[in-house]
Amino acid sequence: MLAETICSAVSAAGLGIAAITAYRKRFLAATRIAAYSLVPVGLVMTGVVKWVSGIVFEPSVWIGFGLLAVAWLLLVTTRAVERRGGATRKERKAARDASQGEAVAPVASAPSLGTAAGPAADPAARDGRKEKPQQAAGAGDDFSDIEAILKKHGI
Repeated sequence: MLAETICSAVSAAGLGIAAITAYRKRFLAATRIAAYSLVPVGLVMTGVVKWVSGIVFEPSVWIGFGLLAVAWLLLVTTRAVERRGGATRKERKAARDASQGEAVAPVASAPSLGTAAGPAADPAARDGRKEKPQQAAGAGDDFSDIEAILKKHGI
């Protein structure tokens, strides 16, 4: 009963403010204020206010909220301990992938990425020329393509 009275008073005050705003020729703002002021009365008429007041004054609901808070605290605490221990999900996944990679492809069966078995198979070695040792072209090792693009654009 008290909640319905309060909601009605808030709506009446909002409609009064909307009327003053409309008198000042600010019709869009007045319409917006009127819309907001009708919400409390609508909530009372649909029964939402009774439902919410029933939840607020029910002890079992507050016990449920307490249990949710405890569960949330436990989850946050375990995440903090996991991060502090250094064993993050990424580290565990990397360790698991590394151990599986060694088991699947042993060193003896890995394909050779370097030169062939003997000097006869290497065409530069047959001609007596020596090539410069090339570094592994990783993601950040070789910037020659980027430099060429920048020079092309005058940067």
